[in-house]
Amino acid sequence: MYRRLAAAAAVTALVLAACSGGGSGDKIKIGGGFALTGDESALDLPAANGAKLAVKEINDAGGVLGKQIDFIVHDSQYKMDVTAQTAKQFVEQDKVEAMIGYTDTDSVLASGPTFQSAGIPFITVGATSPKIPDQVGDQMYLAAFGDNVQAAAGAEYALKTFGPNAYLLWDKGVEYTTLLGAYFKSRFTEAGGTIVLEDSYDDKATDFSAQIAKMKALSPAPDFYYIAAMPYNIGPLVKQMRDAGITGPIVGGDGYDTPDLVSVAGAAADNVLFSTHALMDAAGGTDGIKKFMAAYNTEYGHDPENAFAALGYDTVYLLADAIKRAGSMDSKALNEAIGSTKDFPGITGLITYANGAHVPQKGVTLIEVKDQKFTLGAEVVPEGVPAP
Repeated sequence: MYRRLAAAAAVTALVLAACSGGGSGDKIKIGGGFALTGDESALDLPAANGAKLAVKEINDAGGVLGKQIDFIVHDSQYKMDVTAQTAKQFVEQDKVEAMIGYTDTDSVLASGPTFQSAGIPFITVGATSPKIPDQVGDQMYLAAFGDNVQAAAGAEYALKTFGPNAYLLWDKGVEYTTLLGAYFKSRFTEAGGTIVLEDSYDDKATDFSAQIAKMKALSPAPDFYYIAAMPYNIGPLVKQMRDAGITGPIVGGDGYDTPDLVSVAGAAADNVLFSTHALMDAAGGTDGIKKFMAAYNTEYGHDPENAFAALGYDTVYLLADAIKRAGSMDSKALNEAIGSTKDFPGITGLITYANGAHVPQKGVTLIEVKDQKFTLGAEVVPEGVPAP
């Protein structure tokens, strides 16, 4: 996660740049809800920067439908009451015509009903609960795969690679981690694996000694440890496990996709595998990833921190593509255009909403930490996926 002073400076620059422009009839108003500060900022700030870069590129190329995008960003601080308040601000004061944002499910659930009631199409950048569209409504879409897909990918790969016996641990205070752990268990056991022990911890926990004591008591040790964790506690958890002498593979989801994993855990982060949306690798990545990384580096002076930067970028271009096909900002036409998206060439993968689903069909990237660096483990399309 960013150091606080650096984050504060970046946030100030982002908000000032994003909110420039008067929002007249010559502009298309798009809202961007992100936790620019707070615990989720390790994912949301890169996502916001990626989105801002896409807006800049689109505006420099002439905009959409002959209009410039007025990208209005508010900081939710990863506080659900603030998230709900800023959702009303987007609708009532800013009068946005479309909405993107957030990398976590709880923030989407806190804000989504406001946009749904106002008839504003909303694409979440990185929230991954496949239940979200049913919980929020027909204006709600995901730009990322669902947790059931990434959990299934992790379960199938770990079963084949590490073995049939797994320990399961999850953060019980967050919707994302609770669902991810449940989907993993469902697919892993269905595929023939065994959960030798399962446990949970409080979201704000910093001491995991009680859980670790139970892990160490297992005899024989499990083949691997599947841990559904948020970005702000995976680093300390991994370090404490390794310090306690637990050396087996640790597997998890896209909450691990943060520089904090290595900066906090150090060498202890090796032998960790996690599912995410793309590998940010200027040498081994796709041409689209390489081009995006170069543009991001030019704009911000450093490489993208994680795949959430790329998701933010993809989401803006996905929305712009739908606006072009809709031919206007009419809510109904735009909603139908988003829902009819097929094979949109995002840098995090092709995006298709098939058979009325509002969760895209996408593959999963598995990243392995080696020598304190993120490396490509595998590209996986799971054979079986639990129902949402």
